[in-house]
Amino acid sequence: MNKGFTLIELILVIAILGILAVSAMPKIFSLTTEANTAAAAGVAANVLAGITLAGAKTMATTGVEAYPATLDSAANGNCTLANACFGSVVKDGVTRDWKRISDTVYAHTPTNTTYTYTPGGANPGTFK
Repeated sequence: MNKGFTLIELILVIAILGILAVSAMPKIFSLTTEANTAAAAGVAANVLAGITLAGAKTMATTGVEAYPATLDSAANGNCTLANACFGSVVKDGVTRDWKRISDTVYAHTPTNTTYTYTPGGANPGTFK
């Protein structure tokens, strides 16, 4: 007596697994989009926290509360280890998925979202 699966049974199992995999694909792509959006929001929150800390440091050293006019002095282009973005407000800067457009405008590449830093003068301003 032979024990095992027939070729038909194996093909049927493979077909069912293929159908399940195809039905899960949209959810996987949705998770990637959600993760990229959350990562960008996390960096934006860290940048705003860094701006606030920069103001506090200025207040502690000079007695006058002041916030940065720009977020870094990196050259225009993609953020890399050699050209980190947000270097003046986030320790070690940000090195991937961001592109510096101008002194106050940055783009998050995976989500195609643009963030603008609006200096607030006597307050930290906004980065959104």
